[in-house]
Amino acid sequence: MSPSTYAELRDQLRARLPGLAAGQRRIAELLLTDPEGTAFRSISQTAKLAGVHESSLVRFATALGLGGYPALVELCRQQLAEQAQLVRRFDQAEVRAGDLAGVVARDRANLDRTLALLDPADWERVVGLLAEAGSVHVLGLRKCFAPAYLLAYLLRLVRPGVRQLAAAAAALPDELRELAEGDVLVALSIHRYTADTVRAFAHARRRGLRTVALTDNPASPLAEYAEVTLYVETAGGTVLRSLTAFTTLVQALATEVALRSGTRTRAELLADEELLAEFDTYTP
Repeated sequence: MSPSTYAELRDQLRARLPGLAAGQRRIAELLLTDPEGTAFRSISQTAKLAGVHESSLVRFATALGLGGYPALVELCRQQLAEQAQLVRRFDQAEVRAGDLAGVVARDRANLDRTLALLDPADWERVVGLLAEAGSVHVLGLRKCFAPAYLLAYLLRLVRPGVRQLAAAAAALPDELRELAEGDVLVALSIHRYTADTVRAFAHARRRGLRTVALTDNPASPLAEYAEVTLYVETAGGTVLRSLTAFTTLVQALATEVALRSGTRTRAELLADEELLAEFDTYTP
């Protein structure tokens, strides 16, 4: 059935992505990662960006049951009309190193875009999984290690059975032995996607775990194995990607889990405070 909304187009592209030829995959990834740009590009501009002939774009649209390239553009324009705040106000701006005002402005835009991308139903599903699962495992490597550590740390404060998978060399296979069917694995990865994270996530899905991906766009390899995915905008003005929206998202998730857990959370926090006092963790 041909897609009638961008959301339906996104879901179809994600489902077909693994089996697409190279040129078709580039077209799909462009539609998934930059629907806003596609809404305003001519067929020749899009073909050039995807590295294909214009006729390939027409065939791609036709294979989806659409009436050619203009129908793809229309779906992308509908997305803009429904979520006007998704327009990337700063994507073309060069932020100089040390330009604090520019960095802050871009991070504000990242937060706005992350909020706009958030599907309330998916958010509720993730909160429910994190609050109710017997065990929660968190995995994020390299640049995603910091937000993964923060998520695991905060979840441990409000519920038992939370574990961050080790990032030590060659230790991941040993960690994966502890995964059990029905557990939740939360994987965090953004472009360039860490191969070990993707492999571990796929393994968890095959083992029957509930899988939650925190990633940057629907073309992410994590999306293929995720039961539910939350998208985070990480655009940066330099060689570094911004983790500001990531940090905000994981803090909000932990807070929602605390509220969902209620009495159990208060008990966990009280026990934690008693231990901190016993070991003189903080100075008076």
